[in-house]
Order: sequence, then C-alpha cells, then structure tokens
Amino acid sequence: MKKLAYEKPVISKITAGVPNKFGLPTKLKTISAIDGIAVEKLMQEYGSPVFVISEKTIRETYADAKQAFETRYPKVQFAWSYKTNYLDAVCSIFHDEGSWAEVVSAFEFEKALSLGVNGSNIIFNGPEKSADDLKLAINHNACIHIDHFDELYLLIKVTRELNKKARVAIRINLDAGIYPIWDRFGFNYENGEAWNAINRIMLAENLDLIGLHTHIGTYIMSANAYAIAASKLANLYMATHRKFDHWLKYVDLGGGFASKNTLKGAYMPGTETCPSFDEYAEAISNALISSEIPHENLPVLFLETGRALIDDAGYLLTTVLANKRSTHGRRTMVIDAGVNLLFTSFWYNLGIYPTRDLSSHVEESTIYGPLCMNIDVIRDAINFPQVKTGERLVIERVGAYNMTQWMQFITFRPNVILIDLDGQPHIIRKKEELASLQNFEQNPKR
Repeated sequence: MKKLAYEKPVISKITAGVPNKFGLPTKLKTISAIDGIAVEKLMQEYGSPVFVISEKTIRETYADAKQAFETRYPKVQFAWSYKTNYLDAVCSIFHDEGSWAEVVSAFEFEKALSLGVNGSNIIFNGPEKSADDLKLAINHNACIHIDHFDELYLLIKVTRELNKKARVAIRINLDAGIYPIWDRFGFNYENGEAWNAINRIMLAENLDLIGLHTHIGTYIMSANAYAIAASKLANLYMATHRKFDHWLKYVDLGGGFASKNTLKGAYMPGTETCPSFDEYAEAISNALISSEIPHENLPVLFLETGRALIDDAGYLLTTVLANKRSTHGRRTMVIDAGVNLLFTSFWYNLGIYPTRDLSSHVEESTIYGPLCMNIDVIRDAINFPQVKTGERLVIERVGAYNMTQWMQFITFRPNVILIDLDGQPHIIRKKEELASLQNFEQNPKR
C-alpha cells in the first residue's frame, strides 16, 4: 500500500455561510467570465485594472424594476440619475429603455442634451442652480425642482426677466421613520415649510407648480419608509387641490433603493437583506392608491433610482501585485486598483473573487490598493485563500458612483469596457495618459 504524501496541518477560521450536512462551506465563488468573455482575455486586451459594464445586466435590471412598478401602479416614469454613472454609453442605454434624465448640475444638464434628451424630459434637482442654470432649464422647458427659498426667489426674478413660465416642483424633506432624517435638502413637511413654499409658488404668475418630490436618503433598507413618504406627499397633493383647485401632475419619490452590496458592519449580506423592487413598489403604490387622491386624478409616479439599477452591472478586474505579513501577523495583499477608483469601498464590503478555483484553506486577510496612502484599503478583513502575484481578481457590484467619484490620483484612470447584447466588448472611456492630463495644464515660462 502506497504511503500517502504528508500534508502539514492547517488551522482555519470557520467562515459564515449556510451549513449543509458536512458543515460550513469554505469554497469561494469564482468569476472566470463576464457575459461569456473570459476575464483573462479582457485583461490581456484592455489592461489591468479595467472596469467592465454589462449591457445585458443593465437592461434586465431595468426591466425588473419597471415591471415591479408598472404592474402595481398605472402611471410610472423612471428618470436616470446621472450622478450615479454619467458615462455616455450607460446613460444612452437607460434613455433607450425609456428613462428620462435626472440631473443635479448644469454640466449634467448639458450632457443630457448632448445625448438627445428633450429638455422637457429632464428633471433638474440639486441645491446649486445659478441664474444662468435656471435660464438654461427654463429655455428647454425642464422640470425644475426647487430646493430652498433663495432659489425660489431667484427663479421668480429670472422668469420675470425672460418673461417665460417655468415648470417647477418642490423638494420636500420629511420624517419617514428612519435615521438619520435627511433635512439638508428641500422644504420641511412637518414644520409647514413645504406648505409655505407651495403657497408662494401658487402666487407667482410665472411659476407652474406641477409636482412634489422627496428623496428620503440613500441605501434605504426599509420599504415602509417610502410608504410613509408617499402618504405625506399625497396629503400635500390633496391640500393643494382643495385650496387652489389645482391638480399636480406627478409625485417623485426620488431614489435611495439599496443595491445588493453589503454595508460595512452589516451582520448579513446585502443579497439577503436588501428589499426587492417588488417590495419597494408594493409599499409606494399601496400608499398612493389608498390615499385620498381620486383614482381618476392619480399623479404620475416618478422614480430616480440609480444605485439599484446599475451596481450589479459593473465589475472591476484587477491583478495581485504583492503578498505581505503585517507586524501583527495578518496576511495582506496589494492589488493594482485603489480607493481612487473604488470610492464605494469606504462604505461597502465589496465582493472580491478569484477567476479560478484556489485552495479551500482561507485566512482572514486585508486587501490594499497600490496608492501611497494608509487609507487605501479595499477590504480590511476578508476570508481569502493564498494567491500568487499576477493572479487576477474580480470585484463585483461597482457600477454605481465609482466612475463618477473616482479621482486621478497617483495612477491614471483605466479603460472602461461595455459588453453589448451580442457579447462584444467596446471601450466606452479610454484609459488616461500623460498627454490627456497635461492638455488642461499651463506651465508659465520663467
């Protein structure tokens, strides 16, 4: 009988997961391909790191959200949140699916116009709108969401100068039973400020009040919070009709739907705890349909969800640069993608996976980026197998905010690739190089 080869004993920390009859699993998920294209092939052709966006996932996620709401409420209109990901190719997909544009700056407004969005299909949000910004919006017949009284007074002045009417709504902050209460933006519901704003707008001859808007927060884990918010908007909707005999055209519940990412400090993964589109839709539609609003006068329901529509479609492909041990014995590794590319790593425990099966022996590890700064931590604690330098890793659910909040810091920003419905990759944003940055600089002669 042949003697078995010696294997040294290994002590492994038990990892969380759903147990089977053999105990807790330690096998790590792998991502070897995206929409049928091998990760290794993508990285050989487009470099490392590289962002990859799946058009198929975008359209499927949008279809799920649309079906959830349109089967429960008669009039629904999505407006793509530009700040979530304003790459032209991404925005164009959402517009092709029928989404309006929701913007928060003149830059985003102009970007939407450049992509062929009709001005009347642009919602202009945000607390910073100059007189020129307001003129731009008025001249394109956009929906201007007023954020504060100073903006309201400026808008009245601008409409008089232009001798034109402006289509407006007000943003409302309110107590939806969650913490923290977002009261930085808009007019408060509970203290009467929102009702005061409505009265002032109705007195202004050049303002046409057409909607009410609230955005209760970000990554909202409670669908019931939206039911409370919708009920309060419905109350204002009816109060406006009773006093002014005026029916508003829409209510806008904003965004804030959670994606399936896992927040830092969360006990359970986001895939298990985040509400579904069906749950959000059920809560919102129930509140509006069961309110005092007559069914024949129900407003259009606007939704500005961004994160939940795009997060799942984004991947960052990266390479292991080094393995180290900290002075406390913690295993660490360095990858070639840092927090300058992954802003969301500050609040998410991002999913990081190898592209092939590795050892079943895992060890709690820290994953650092390549930047010369101590806060460049992609995952501070993750159970991960030993990997060699040059190993490819895939970071999933990075489609939201990372490609708008990224920074050119120490390293160039990489290529962004879109895989279309035919499984063909396209560069939708080229990797930066020295010349592209120096084009914006001027060096005075001395």
